[in-house]
Amino acid sequence: MNLESISRRDFVVFGGAASLALIAGCTSDSPGGAGSADGSASDTVDPSLRADVVATYRAEPLELDLAGRIVRTAGYSAMVPGDALRATAGDLVEVTVVNALDEATSIHWHGLAIFNSMDGVPGLTQGDIEPDASFTYRFVVPDAGTYWFHPHHGLQLDRGLMAPLIVEDPAEPLAADVEYTLTLDDWLDGTGTTPDAEFAALRHMGGMSMDDMGAMTMASSPLLGGDAGDVQYPYHLINGHPIDDPLTLLPAPRAGQRVRLRIINAGADTAYRFAIGGHRMTVTHTDGFPIEPVVADAILIGMGERYDVTIDIQSGAWPIVALAEGKDLTAGAIIRTADVITSALPELGRPLAEHSGVWLRYSDLRATEAASLELPASSEIREVPLRLTGGMMRYDWGIDGRSYGEHEPIEVAQGEWIRLAIRNDSKMWHPVHLHGHTPQLSSQRFGVRKDTVNMLPGQSVDLIFQADNPGSWMLHCHNAYHLESGMATVVTYTA
Repeated sequence: MNLESISRRDFVVFGGAASLALIAGCTSDSPGGAGSADGSASDTVDPSLRADVVATYRAEPLELDLAGRIVRTAGYSAMVPGDALRATAGDLVEVTVVNALDEATSIHWHGLAIFNSMDGVPGLTQGDIEPDASFTYRFVVPDAGTYWFHPHHGLQLDRGLMAPLIVEDPAEPLAADVEYTLTLDDWLDGTGTTPDAEFAALRHMGGMSMDDMGAMTMASSPLLGGDAGDVQYPYHLINGHPIDDPLTLLPAPRAGQRVRLRIINAGADTAYRFAIGGHRMTVTHTDGFPIEPVVADAILIGMGERYDVTIDIQSGAWPIVALAEGKDLTAGAIIRTADVITSALPELGRPLAEHSGVWLRYSDLRATEAASLELPASSEIREVPLRLTGGMMRYDWGIDGRSYGEHEPIEVAQGEWIRLAIRNDSKMWHPVHLHGHTPQLSSQRFGVRKDTVNMLPGQSVDLIFQADNPGSWMLHCHNAYHLESGMATVVTYTA
């Protein structure tokens, strides 16, 4: 069953995770805390404790129908995106990943501050899950919110290997009558090229002179400070559907109901400008954490970011359009109230009036009191300066002029407060993602909490957090091609 949408009432009826395959794998403990590919990690939860949510995801080849064009790709349990994993904050989750691919894989639980050995970064927190092997992830989900999961192996992220992770709040203050999860994705796998082929071409282009590049052009957007991306995708999807075969959200809401949308950008190289025809959105959460509600017509969503919004739905059939920023294509879906019976489809292939309206800025975001960190005095926060470096001409993306593998780890001590003072010295935007923590973006009280932050060329941002989750954690650009090129480093605990 593809749980593209589910109301809060229906979620209770289905029994939450009962709709997932409840298959527990048998694995053995691994030494040293980092999990091996055929066993779970030993420094996690007491193995005698019974998990609240148990599921299996099979990473496997599959065929995806893109409005009549059949492409070969990969996904979880023969679906793109995979079935949403649902849990409640505080639940013990046990997920077995079976690797039916012809290459190694892993899963990173994007946005969750869990045990380091469960974070899913090969060579850092666990070994490879080799073909025909399995691995059982076992962790407690600490915070309610909208999250997702994907591999941290090469460019597998730019295939169909992704799925939402929805963590319910048992004391949810947000009232909504119906809820949907929308996964946005840029797509090229199986369309005559592959992510690996595109990466090879980008690396080759990086060795060309300007004369060699000739008329080659790149996507461009003023909202992103210039270059908007490295890859021109033929398709942009919402929950696996292109605009020629658009998703209609089900069950249909009734006119006047409050609708909650959980929006995930699972793309590899594309920011989306998201809007809903005929409606303004009330933004309530970003990257899982609640904010003071703010109204906007459009939201610019970078790769890895998530936003929760609500609308009070009016009677009609309304377009949901995610513009591929700077790339002149769209992803689209339809939300139609139950009182409307029509076969006519709203226009999805062009910008909406709302896309040119008031769009959300980070400066508009203010954490709720419950989500805000209690920061110490500025003198007690240690500043660590970092620079995002590299460029298209050499395709040498890195941090402080070094690529991952040649990086200098950022050493922190348990309990200390850290300010990562990051400056984007490159001429392209980068969505920066920190594993294992959800930092605050400002030293002001009620500064917004985000684990993924869009950084425009020349821009600086502070990521402030307390070192309270020991281990070695990646900090990287969430453009999959920039990460593969080496724009990453590691925050590592010394004690």
